[in-house]
Amino acid sequence: MLTASHRIPVTLLTGFLGSGKTTLLNRILRERPLTAVVMNEFGEVALDHQLVEGVQGPLALLGGGCVCCQVQGDLAPALKNLWMGRAGGQVPRFERLVIETTGLADPAAVLATLVQDRWLARHYDLDGVVTTVDAQLGADSIARHREAQRQAAVADRLVVTKTDLVPQETLDALRETLRRLNPQAPIVAGRTADLDIAPLVSIGGWQPKTDPAAVRAWLAVSRADAAPSRLLSRPVAAHSERIRSFSLRFDEPLHWEGLEAALGMLVDFRGPQLLRMKAIVNVAGRERPVVLHGAQHVFYPPQELPRWPDADRASRFVFITEGIEPALIDRILREFSQAARDGLIERVHNASAKTLMT
Repeated sequence: MLTASHRIPVTLLTGFLGSGKTTLLNRILRERPLTAVVMNEFGEVALDHQLVEGVQGPLALLGGGCVCCQVQGDLAPALKNLWMGRAGGQVPRFERLVIETTGLADPAAVLATLVQDRWLARHYDLDGVVTTVDAQLGADSIARHREAQRQAAVADRLVVTKTDLVPQETLDALRETLRRLNPQAPIVAGRTADLDIAPLVSIGGWQPKTDPAAVRAWLAVSRADAAPSRLLSRPVAAHSERIRSFSLRFDEPLHWEGLEAALGMLVDFRGPQLLRMKAIVNVAGRERPVVLHGAQHVFYPPQELPRWPDADRASRFVFITEGIEPALIDRILREFSQAARDGLIERVHNASAKTLMT
């Protein structure tokens, strides 16, 4: 496999209709001109690409509908063709790739293609998800549209646009909504022309660096947030209370067989509701921690870190879910770990399957 330094970093740029994705993309291209762009567009006539200014990298358009319905047919071949064209000199040697989704897309399908396609995983490095949110209409979009909620929930960076068009109290209220929806994602706000682009294209959100401070920042959960026997659960608001952010802590090492089975059950039965998960895990029998990261049915391969980021050896999980109670996930993880220790995986598996199907 190519090393991360040889793979092309990929930014997934998403956000609801009219939230300023293309404006932000233009800003990125002005500062990072050797950027390849893959755009998908809703409808039969492609228009957005006419608004993209001065592209020196290649531009691929995925038209005719939502990319989440087309990724198996269009996205993977498009990315492979871009790479081969770059290697063969038919297209400029672009240094990064931005995939801009339509405003109605659920990013999970794109993430699945990037993570699960073995060829793409060898040649492209998923850097992170950037979601734009309209300062004027963002709160209403989140309240009314499931797509807007899910786009914000999976983000590694939230970019609030059009801030000059709203009073401070409106901006403060939107920030609070976003923090409840996705407390792990930093919020960047301001006029797009004034934004610092570097933090948006160098995230490292899907493969945390091994520096201890970087791991802690990636997990974005403190000891207080994941204290023993405590769940930190934050519903977004009454209108979207099914989406929750919460953290779990396990002081005893978890057995890998049980953990793998528990997460497999959650993905199989509740995958679409498992919007985001990050974890650093103390696996029984291992000295070094294991990092887990996923979104819905998409899970990155487990990564073993060379050392713990701090003196705390507890397993720490951060979840953003839709319609899954924190206590249910907590119970399943604990029961499966205990079952693996006692050799009773099959019995717990059958009982949990009945619970998750209800």
